[in-house]
Amino acid sequence: MSTRSVRPSDEDADSPELTAVQAALAAEHAAVYGYGLLGGRLDGKRGAEARAAYDGHRSRRDALARSVRDLGGRPVASNAAYALPFAVADSPSAVRLAAVLEDRIAGAYADLVRATEGARREEAAGALREAAVRSARWRGGNVAFPGLAERAAGADPAATGPVEAAGADGAR
Repeated sequence: MSTRSVRPSDEDADSPELTAVQAALAAEHAAVYGYGLLGGRLDGKRGAEARAAYDGHRSRRDALARSVRDLGGRPVASNAAYALPFAVADSPSAVRLAAVLEDRIAGAYADLVRATEGARREEAAGALREAAVRSARWRGGNVAFPGLAERAAGADPAATGPVEAAGADGAR
């Protein structure tokens, strides 16, 4: 799912933590959009997993928006729509998209772990772990370094790269 790049404003230029929180928030916006789209193509157990993931990402998105405000920033807004990495026309492609979404979320949270400390780092590490577990469930297997696409053997960086913040540069 394609989004605009993260470019901090002048007042945020010295805050890597705020930039990383904004990027994670943008990734959560994209995940909520993606799960909203793929959820209608899954039923039964997979549909329930998609609904649970959707609810989890909405909750994390809301918490990240609060964190941005706590850090003195203005939360990045979601896009009206996101470009999908491939067409999602059936259940197998919906499952594949869910795995890609979780890989991208893991990348954003890996960046957040690197940029923070204390309680926020602990929360980011928990979110990274949850994304890695969901990705493994959707994929049917795991990757060696969740959230670190450049270190995962055989990983396609285009499919697993971190989502960049949408609108963090103030553009809409």
